[in-house]
Amino acid sequence: MQAQKNILVTGANGQLGNEFRLLSASYPAFNFFFTDVEELDICDGSAVSAFVKENNVDYILNSAAYTAVDRAEEDADTCRRINASAVQNLGLAAASVGAKVFHVYTYYVYRGVHYNPYNEDDDTAPCSVYGATKLEGERLLLAACPESVVVRTSWLYSCFGNNFVKTMLRLGREKPELNVIFDQIGSPTYAADLAAAILRMVEVSETSAFHSGIYNFSNEGVCSWYDFTKAIHRMAGIRDCKVHPIEGSEYPSKATRPFYSVMNKKKIKNTFGLIIPHWEESLAVCIEKLMKQ
Repeated sequence: MQAQKNILVTGANGQLGNEFRLLSASYPAFNFFFTDVEELDICDGSAVSAFVKENNVDYILNSAAYTAVDRAEEDADTCRRINASAVQNLGLAAASVGAKVFHVYTYYVYRGVHYNPYNEDDDTAPCSVYGATKLEGERLLLAACPESVVVRTSWLYSCFGNNFVKTMLRLGREKPELNVIFDQIGSPTYAADLAAAILRMVEVSETSAFHSGIYNFSNEGVCSWYDFTKAIHRMAGIRDCKVHPIEGSEYPSKATRPFYSVMNKKKIKNTFGLIIPHWEESLAVCIEKLMKQ
């Protein structure tokens, strides 16, 4: 009987980490170690190395990150420590034992100034501290552990933690009116779909060659934040809140956001045989779960 493969999940208390928890029972071939900063501080390279060696880790699924985009403009050191240096720690630890890393990153590495979906090999030009540290983390990881997969995603939400969907549900019930940006375009990503895709990628890696490199992943389809909000309210039955479209320039923020963040997912679909749901289908699933909470 083939031995179980050991998978370390970092950032396990976050949106994606919790989705990995829910899905883990459906993967009996894998033995999961779920950690967050209390169990394993990935900024501590020695601790990471020791954990990986002592637990014979075969795969690291890194969903830990500094995600406060605006705060990062004033807290660059902390942001860089978590999004870059800590990621290098994971790569070095993995490489030392022959493990592989699946690392979740962001569309913020793209400049976001044109209207063609971004390919993985398009030029990167982050316009914020957050994006810059994310790009640095990608490069440090791939240099430390070439046997790594970087998954760039966008507009992540789930039933867990704080995210745009839960915020719009709360505000829609509390306020008679909302102003929401209409000129930033992207693709929402349901964290449950992303977690399932990554675990599928691990399965493929177990049965065929390991396909390292950078991949884009989001749900299918595109929308603006305004369109996204209207769909959230419609699906949740919120009718008494008037949503007004505004330009991004009317919404003050410390960090610059890409105004176009649609990504081409052909590479990940062809390489791993993924079928990705449309964002409205997945949003409906998430809303239904939230309504039952």
